[in-house]
Amino acid sequence: MGGEEARLCRGGGRIRGGDQKGPEGGGRWSGPALGPPPRGFRWLWRQLTLVAAVARGGRKMATAAQGPLSLLWGWLWSERFWLPQNVSWADLEGPADGYGYPRGRHILSVFPLAAGIFFVRLLFERFIAKPCALHIGIEDSGPYQAQPNAILEKVFVSITKYPDKKRLEGLSKQLDWNVRKIQCWFRHRRNQDKPPTLTKFCESMWRFTFYLCIFCYGIRFLWSSPWFWDIRQCWHNYPFQPLSSGLYYYYIMELAFYWSLMFSQFTDIKRKDFLIMFVHHLVTIGLISFSYINNMVRAGTLIMCLHDVSDFLLEAAKLANYAKYQRLCDILFVIFSAVFMVTRLGIYPFWILNTTLFESWEIIGPYASWWLLNGLLLTLQVLHVIWSYLIARIALKALIRGKVSKDDRSDVESSSEEEDVTTCTKSPCDSSSSNGANRVNGHMGGSYWAEE
Repeated sequence: MGGEEARLCRGGGRIRGGDQKGPEGGGRWSGPALGPPPRGFRWLWRQLTLVAAVARGGRKMATAAQGPLSLLWGWLWSERFWLPQNVSWADLEGPADGYGYPRGRHILSVFPLAAGIFFVRLLFERFIAKPCALHIGIEDSGPYQAQPNAILEKVFVSITKYPDKKRLEGLSKQLDWNVRKIQCWFRHRRNQDKPPTLTKFCESMWRFTFYLCIFCYGIRFLWSSPWFWDIRQCWHNYPFQPLSSGLYYYYIMELAFYWSLMFSQFTDIKRKDFLIMFVHHLVTIGLISFSYINNMVRAGTLIMCLHDVSDFLLEAAKLANYAKYQRLCDILFVIFSAVFMVTRLGIYPFWILNTTLFESWEIIGPYASWWLLNGLLLTLQVLHVIWSYLIARIALKALIRGKVSKDDRSDVESSSEEEDVTTCTKSPCDSSSSNGANRVNGHMGGSYWAEE
């Protein structure tokens, strides 16, 4: 073997037979075979091989998961769950007047609409509600700022925001302040963390406007609907009840609004009944969605209109309270209490629940989603009872004190604490705060709602 051939052999090559031609001759390469690739290329090849293996495994996993997902999808849209006996989804694919029959995919349109409603709300609060608030005298300023004090601040942040008598006496000796001055400091410090009245006014004005508009639309729509005058019409020829354009817009708009409330609840003013309202929004969204999918929309329109009639009255009473129109606030609260009790404890259980539980059982019979919807309606009635108790407690205190107290249902703790503010005004905490002690959330003087 010659020197050149020996060198090629040591380099990992091998000699082909002489009958093999080179590239110029059109045959196979007769020279030495290429050796192992460089280290960098070997790493790249291993990575590509690994990616290919993972892709093959992913396809196998997707194929394996396709079966359970198909079963889950089939169970989710099971005809036995959503529809009465002897009715299938194919039966609802036929032509109908208006928008046809309700479809589950219609629900998807509420999410961009909910985002649009939230955007409209921001514009409304900025360009309509805020100027109205400023026009009636609600100032664009926060509550009175407490005098800086490191010792009291440490107690407030680390120990308690509501010191008892023993702790107040100890702080009084430590700071050489009188107890009344320390009480005022803690009161003002708590108010610092509360949103200003202007913010609360804008939020309530938005809700008042929407509830009033949607209630007027609902009454106008239901007035010409046969099931408004004969509630048993909700179940005649069910589920083959066509979806009109007016009914579609009413349903989708209500559902989109409650979705916007669901998300904005975490950024709005924190309220004492945050958890109750969160459950309320979940139940409401569930009721509207389920009743739409299985075409119980006629009964749904009655329920939505029944709730809207008292909601805008509550927001109107809040607006009067924030504007310090105490007499108007008292009148609106009395009207709201009466309407709430009649609709939620009278009409709702004896008219709505009666038809969804008993008349529907008689006409169409129970099925799986029927049980679920009635369970949600009964949950909503439990919330009605809780709120009625809170409203009755406020009404009782109003009779005793001579004026309406804060609305425990949805506006306590979110408001600035006006606990004994009038007393603080008459007897200022200190000379430096005498100019601002009579101011709560930007209001000068006036009557205040009592602290609960």
